[in-house]
Amino acid sequence: QVQLVESGGGKVQAGGSLRLSCAASGLTFSRYAMGWFRQAPGKDRDFVAAITGIHGVTAYGASVQGRFTVSRDNAKNMLYLEMTSLKPEDTAVYHCAAGATGSPDFDYWGQGTQVTVSS
Repeated sequence: QVQLVESGGGKVQAGGSLRLSCAASGLTFSRYAMGWFRQAPGKDRDFVAAITGIHGVTAYGASVQGRFTVSRDNAKNMLYLEMTSLKPEDTAVYHCAAGATGSPDFDYWGQGTQVTVSS
């Protein structure tokens, strides 16, 4: 049974930083691309960042490029999102997701962690 559990969310002032973590279990972690998505109330889910399984190639959404950094530790089955220069518009529930290499979709999702940025 695949489980993805996010942690590290919280409340921070604009300009501050947070580090999100996602603990994965029940899958061969290195064989999965991992992603971060976010959803604010009343808005569609947005792509934040992704990282491939073995080579660690990264991609970012335009609104977070240069401020957020995605990384992973395959030995620990962990995914991270380092968020800096946070803005109120970054407020959302952040979810991690796993997609098998070669799959066009993310197959597994975590429950999410709330990030609130105050101005």
